[in-house]
Amino acid sequence: MMRLASLVVLFAVSAPLVAQAAPVEPYRDPALSVQQRAADLVGRMTLEEKAGQLRDVAPAIPRLGVSRYNWWSEGLHGVARAGNATVFPQAVALAATWDAPLIHDVADVISTEFRAKYVERVGADGGSDKYRGLTVWSPNINIFRDPRWGRGQETYGEDPHLTSRMGVAFIHGLQGDDAKVFKTIATAKHYAVHSGPEVNRHRDDIHPSAYDLEDTYLPAFRASVVEGKVQAFMCAYNAVDGVPACANRPLIDPLRNTWGFTGHVVSDCAAVSDFHREDAHRWVKTPEDAVAAGFVAGMDLICGEFGPGKSADPQPIITVVRDGRLAEAVIDQAARRLFEGRISLGLFDPPGASAYARIPATQNDTPAHRALALETAKASLVLLKNDGLLPLNAAPRRIAVIGPNADSVDALVGNYNGTPSRPVTLLTGLKARFPQADIAYVEGAGLVGSPMAPTPDAIFCVGETCTAPGLKVETFEGLELAGSPTEVRAETNVLFSWGRPARNARKTSMRWTGYLTPTETGEHRLRLATSSGYRLYVDEKLVLDVWGEAAPAAAREASVSLRAGHRHALRIETTQTGDRGDQRLNWSLPSQGAEAALAAASQADLVVFAGGLTARLEGEEMQVYADGFAGGDRTSLDLPAPQQVLLEKLKAVGKPVVLVLMNGSAMSVNCADQHLPAIIEAWYPGGEGGHAVASLIAGDFSPSGRLPVTFYRSAEELPGFSDYAMAGRTYRYFTGEALYPFGYGLSYTRFDYAAPVLDRVRVRAGETVAVTVAVTNSGARDGAEVVQLYVSRPGEKGPIRALQGFQRVALKAGEARQVRFALDARALSVVDAAGARHVELGRVDLWIGGGQPGGRKGLVPPSGVPTSLEVSGRTTLEP
Repeated sequence: MMRLASLVVLFAVSAPLVAQAAPVEPYRDPALSVQQRAADLVGRMTLEEKAGQLRDVAPAIPRLGVSRYNWWSEGLHGVARAGNATVFPQAVALAATWDAPLIHDVADVISTEFRAKYVERVGADGGSDKYRGLTVWSPNINIFRDPRWGRGQETYGEDPHLTSRMGVAFIHGLQGDDAKVFKTIATAKHYAVHSGPEVNRHRDDIHPSAYDLEDTYLPAFRASVVEGKVQAFMCAYNAVDGVPACANRPLIDPLRNTWGFTGHVVSDCAAVSDFHREDAHRWVKTPEDAVAAGFVAGMDLICGEFGPGKSADPQPIITVVRDGRLAEAVIDQAARRLFEGRISLGLFDPPGASAYARIPATQNDTPAHRALALETAKASLVLLKNDGLLPLNAAPRRIAVIGPNADSVDALVGNYNGTPSRPVTLLTGLKARFPQADIAYVEGAGLVGSPMAPTPDAIFCVGETCTAPGLKVETFEGLELAGSPTEVRAETNVLFSWGRPARNARKTSMRWTGYLTPTETGEHRLRLATSSGYRLYVDEKLVLDVWGEAAPAAAREASVSLRAGHRHALRIETTQTGDRGDQRLNWSLPSQGAEAALAAASQADLVVFAGGLTARLEGEEMQVYADGFAGGDRTSLDLPAPQQVLLEKLKAVGKPVVLVLMNGSAMSVNCADQHLPAIIEAWYPGGEGGHAVASLIAGDFSPSGRLPVTFYRSAEELPGFSDYAMAGRTYRYFTGEALYPFGYGLSYTRFDYAAPVLDRVRVRAGETVAVTVAVTNSGARDGAEVVQLYVSRPGEKGPIRALQGFQRVALKAGEARQVRFALDARALSVVDAAGARHVELGRVDLWIGGGQPGGRKGLVPPSGVPTSLEVSGRTTLEP
């Protein structure tokens, strides 16, 4: 009895404590809607706390249990800039697969690896690091309107329909299929009308016609909302019709009011500072004016600096609210949208509450993920020319592998990339596929100059008797090597980097002195990889002086005769400014030059030349000192001259040559098309790219990639780069004869098409029509065909033809399959001069085949069949 009484007393004492326990705050309650939770959380914040959350590096709010969060992560074709990850082919190569389900699977793997990276590095406070969050700033669904744009490699090509299908698939893959929790949040960018030139992007004001806006520039963005349910948009640097894109209400309003977008809008990085900067738009006078304009227009999150100088201090936001220029309700709305995103990712739920939250750190860069990268790379390869050389009838006994991209990891990964843990270059892939062959590798030519490699540490020493390894380095304040050095130290090589952060303000000059002892005798070429000018002395002789000059790459090299085992005095003087201070000494050895390449080719049964570009030549707002390039963009579509010269010499040797192009944009390889037996477009094929190309050459599979861009004969065939009118651009409006047309690609087998069957040949405007066609693999090999459906409206203002459907179909030799398309009102519509979309009465011509109808004289024409239907009546479609 005594014991029972004690229990009663204990219960009586503890019961009130249970009753008094603090209730769970609504924002922590998973039973409530995301909107309710976000509103409750933001309602508890001070103005200063809310302002701090509106930048990409959002600080913690400990009193509310809000962890710090970095919004900036990149996932264009794999988790980027966060160490080892599965690196898939570059975005333009993903488009070359013409396989939306495959792209969905790729994005699903990328989101898995984002979850793995997040778990691996999430802080003790629950905070995330840059590039390791769950808000992914991809995909880039800008239209690749001009092949000169250096960032076109990040897009899905030049066509609105192909871009829409790839973009929606990628978004679905990133965001997952859970009804309550997003796997990651995708970001459609850069909204809108953005595609170079890079050098002017912070001040360009683009005035697209209403027709081009609706017909070309906006369809993929609309699809990303209406079909993809994308949860974030990134607005662009450029202005549209006089107003910067991130402050452009006529541009941003339709996202929410017409298309039903419910997520958040983030600025491109430092785009808000462009509003007021003297060297950019100069659209408003102060940082305060800039942030007010952005938030009023519908922007929710600022990436990068937006205050004076390089500041990201939220004070301008606080100031404009305090002085009445911006209603606090606008800030509240932006903060709610941002926290709706974080809550929808499960970041305010108990640990492990969703299946996505239980993805372990080990689910990064796995064998299964790399296998998918290999499958994707194979599907992306486009066979541009084949005079019967491929597939090889037998394994060659001797292969000469030549060219600047043959053993280059840069040529695998493109830009906005991760780091492949086991990169397979083309040279590595060929060695693995042909283990019995004698494979000789000679680079022969560099991308834009001599074949360069970093100088090894072992060749340098200090003092005539080499008393110590390395070089003496003297550092001076300012750019003229003036006065006494501020620092004197020893370094193992000519290698310099300021690193991050706070390198932008630095202005220094340096002198490197010592001796180099080469390992080969003969002509060597020396080049300092730098964005600055420099002077180079060998044996006290000035052999190169490009001090302060923006000279092309070939003019920035020194040719010197060196003797193996002999110490040659070396002196390099250079400057380091801004955020481009990184420098490295490279050299070209006699054994890697053109003569050595020709000698190797003469002894080979097969020559494989790997050329093209890398993202060190084409990319985002960069400095490139080379003919044919400017600011990250291209001024010529030709193969760079050193590669072209060597390729012509190789052809003259008389051995069969396979040209493997690795690049992110169209190239005018007219000479190769005329004289070489085989050309493969490999793009930037990802970490497994070498295996994919070697397998294609061997004939392990039939190529099935198709071009997502037009390959023109010359840049001179195009309108001016800065002209955003679509007339004369892309296959839809280009009236000339392309070198290789959009949708083109060869196979090792043959496909035939039966007459298409329509479920009705007369439709009322607004109705959907179904089209079915039987496709047969009539060749002797298994293969995949990309069935393409093009629509033309004779007599209507509009594109020559427009892609409105495609399906990738794998068929065994002799197999046939029915392929069905549904053409809805939007697919049958045309756009008028005011930008309104209508379905007009009259005839609609259709073409279904393995490419566009017609094509260039001399190319193998694609199999395909025409048909037509009649539309009665007229209807106007919703925007």
